[in-house]
Amino acid sequence: MIKLQTNMEGKRAYFGAVKNIFHSNGCSFCSNFDYHQGKFDALLWREGGESIYLRIPIYVVDGELDYSNALIEFGTPFVIKHVVNIGLDYDDHSLITATTGLAQFQDPLDTDGQIRDKSRWVQAGEDTVDMIMNSINGVLVS
Repeated sequence: MIKLQTNMEGKRAYFGAVKNIFHSNGCSFCSNFDYHQGKFDALLWREGGESIYLRIPIYVVDGELDYSNALIEFGTPFVIKHVVNIGLDYDDHSLITATTGLAQFQDPLDTDGQIRDKSRWVQAGEDTVDMIMNSINGVLVS
């Protein structure tokens, strides 16, 4: 994980005002959230089972996340690498999984993989944050 130094941290906006702007800038709102915090992810690179993402955490200041009127504050953006297992499962439950389809996904090999060429990904992350900040500047709350 590489923390980025940007001017996004601490800025506030209403969730409904920024969600579509993030989406139009290539970011997805992660479905794994609770009502007090969440995150936006932007895929920076993918090859095989490796992916590098820009992740922007958000925290609810007032309201509940997933409601348009929730006031959110942006945390420190960071770049993260995720490595998934694209091979076959050969454990005790493989046959059951294959016949019933109950376990669709394998555990990742590494949810926080080592990032090579860090300066490249710092620049890519900061450029993406700048693009997003330029898009949401008009809807930020003082």
